[in-house]
Amino acid sequence: MDMGEVARRLRADDQLSIAQIRELLGVSRAQIDDWLRGVPVPEWTKRPNAKDELRARAVDLRRSGHTVPGIAEELGVARSTAWQWTKHIPLAGDPADAERRRANARRMTDARWERHRSERAVHRRRLAAESAARIGPLDERDLLLLGSVIYWCAGTKATPARPNERVELVTADARLGLIFLRFLDALGVARSDLSLRVLLQEAADPESAVSWWADHLGAPVEDFRAPHRKRLPPMPVRPDQSAERHGRLRIRVCHSRDLYRTIEGVLDALAEPADVPDGEAR
Repeated sequence: MDMGEVARRLRADDQLSIAQIRELLGVSRAQIDDWLRGVPVPEWTKRPNAKDELRARAVDLRRSGHTVPGIAEELGVARSTAWQWTKHIPLAGDPADAERRRANARRMTDARWERHRSERAVHRRRLAAESAARIGPLDERDLLLLGSVIYWCAGTKATPARPNERVELVTADARLGLIFLRFLDALGVARSDLSLRVLLQEAADPESAVSWWADHLGAPVEDFRAPHRKRLPPMPVRPDQSAERHGRLRIRVCHSRDLYRTIEGVLDALAEPADVPDGEAR
């Protein structure tokens, strides 16, 4: 009989502990563990869990209708511990009572966060006011730079495959649309040369969408062409937005090849390195 079989016999038949088997055979703990893999542990060697009684009490409390916070307070343990012990037991009770508890939890959460939300709103308004004060009124150069950069980020561009140099911008942000219209006004583009159109998803209300864009742009509803319905990628609806979809605005400038080249020239100029005085290293 080899030593592994001896170790297993000592464990199974004689119910010895690992320490006792090691002392008899004079081998390492790792070797004993390898030999005894799969052999049941003697009951007398098992250490009682100090929390077994608390766990059993938590289960009884849960089955009797206690909530997890109540169990945690009763047993003096963390709520996470109480939940781990009782998560397999659904709390059966009055649905109306459960809804009242949820409503109370929401009120408590809102109360805790109300001060933070208020402070955050004040901070945001202060930063917005400071930003507005730093910018001041925009002149023609400012609008030329802003409009050109906005267009190159969001507008259509000519490609070798489609060398169509036409100015067309599509945006879902009314602020960008308004700035771009001011840019076109600064360059002397007549409103009669503009084509304003709202691109809508199939479920949106055309009349409401056009009215929304007209109000935000300060443009007459008559300046807009009939809305165009198409399948657009779904836009995320954030909690601070209305569920109503206003679509996206398309601003197209007629006969705009020279304007396109002007915008491209501004981008080229902005991308040039700053002038360096003669004699200084570049």
